[in-house]
Parts: sequence; C-alpha cells; structure tokens
Amino acid sequence: MNTPRLVTTAAELRPATAELLTRAAAANPARLPSLALVPTMGALHEGHASLMSAARADNDVVTASVFVNPLQFDDPADLERYPRTLDADLELLGRAGVDLVFAPSVEEVYPDGVPQVRLSAGTMGTRWEGASRPGHFDGVLTVVAKLFHYAAPPVPARFRAYFGQKDAQQVALIRRMVADLDFPVEITAVPIVRAADGLAESSRNRFLDAGQRQAALVLSKALTMLKDRAAAGEGLDLAAAVDLVRSQPGVDLDYFEVVDPRTLEPLAAGEPLAGPALALLAARVGPVRLIDNAVLA
Repeated sequence: MNTPRLVTTAAELRPATAELLTRAAAANPARLPSLALVPTMGALHEGHASLMSAARADNDVVTASVFVNPLQFDDPADLERYPRTLDADLELLGRAGVDLVFAPSVEEVYPDGVPQVRLSAGTMGTRWEGASRPGHFDGVLTVVAKLFHYAAPPVPARFRAYFGQKDAQQVALIRRMVADLDFPVEITAVPIVRAADGLAESSRNRFLDAGQRQAALVLSKALTMLKDRAAAGEGLDLAAAVDLVRSQPGVDLDYFEVVDPRTLEPLAAGEPLAGPALALLAARVGPVRLIDNAVLA
C-alpha cells in the first residue's frame, strides 16, 4: 500500500508538488506531466475511492485535500456533527495510490476568520439544493477556488480536478466558475458509486438505521424509472416518479426536477428528451438529508 505524504500548509504543499512533478517530467521528458486534485471533506467511503482511482489512472501525481469547510454549513450543529476520520481517510487514500494529502486547519484556509469577500454562485446557486441551503454554494465555490490556488502546479504541468457526479449541482457550478473566471484547470465528473441495494454512497448514510435505509431506496428506484423511460425514447413522466417517492413512508421529498445540466433550468415534462438532461432530487429520511441524481441523456 502506498503511504501518502501528509501536509497541512500551503507552504508545504507547493514544494512537495514541485518535487513529484519534476520527477515525473524527468521520467518521461517527451510529454508534460499531469497533476490531479481531488477535493474532499473527509469521512471517505468507496465513492471517494472511485474519484481517487479515476485520478490515479490518468495522472502522474495525485493530491487529495481533506478539509471540512465551515462556509458550506448553515447549521453549526451539522458542522460539529460532521465526522472527522483523518486516520481512516489516510488508509483509504493510501490504498487508492494518492501521493499527497493536504489537510489544512480552518486557520490555514481562513487566517482572518470568516472571509469578508467570497465567490457568489449567482442564480444557478439559489435553486434546487441552493434553495434549501442558502449560501451553501457560495461557500463551496470560495473554498474550491482557494484549493485550486493552493494545489496549482508550481512547475509546468497539466492540472485536473475530480469531483463526484453525486453532487451534480456542485459540479455544474464549478464548471461554470472555471469557465467564467478562467481557472487553468480541467474538471472531470466521476460517476456515482452505489451500494449493492442501489443507494448512492454518502458519508451521511451511516446515520440511517436499517428501516430508514430501506425506505431511502425509493430514491434510486424513482431515478431508474426516469432513466428507463429516457432510454426507451418515451415522454418524461416526472409526475409518476414524484408520486413513487411520496408514497414511501418515512421519506419527505424536498425537490425532484429534470434540468439542463449546463444551466440547471427545468425541462418540459411529457416530451421525449432532445438533449442533455439531468434528474435531481433531495429528500429527508429520518435524521438525514439525502441527494441523488441521474444523467438521462
């Protein structure tokens, strides 16, 4: 098993990255080396492992960040409850072949406390998940921008960042940020990892008891219903999928929409899909808020 190097400051991260990229360039001088960044908030599971594997397969150097970003939480209790499992995370990252782990403190990332200036997610960040969590995506984009600055190659190299498709709205917003603000990084979305029963892997799943987990399976079943109709070229019957979720006791649906993945604008129901489409949903199951999605076309 690989033992990743753990660094906790940007001052440590940059020379460590430069050393690894310089070695990669010397080993293969015919091409530009590549660096991958996989941002995480820790409490890693097999879904995160798939991100690391994708990054490892395509890049010379892989860096993972582990940072619980306080700007993403609107409830202080939720922030306090978020699991911190750095030792276990390092084991998983080692098995996945990660080279560097950047695990900064809150003081390292926000040395003056809550930042006075932060990025805005705009109107794309105020709907769906953003409507339920005001300001959440402003916090996401602010910390991701800082991580891009910290982890950017200090020597000539390609720079890629990997995110899970499970957080589909987040991926859409990060792509928009990179395009609008000209960040020199390529964004890759890695498909959702699901347990054998179909539930999307999430660090929050550990808070579900057996009955709640069983009830939560209706989410993936409803998405599969839409995927099957889209694959068959049939009209988009979102109402039937919504009814399926609402019929499940113990599941409180927040939203369920089919949108254009580039703009997050809703698509018309009842018509066969004519272009890219993404089904998004969120629901509360017991004490846990779960999100899921499916690419339909």
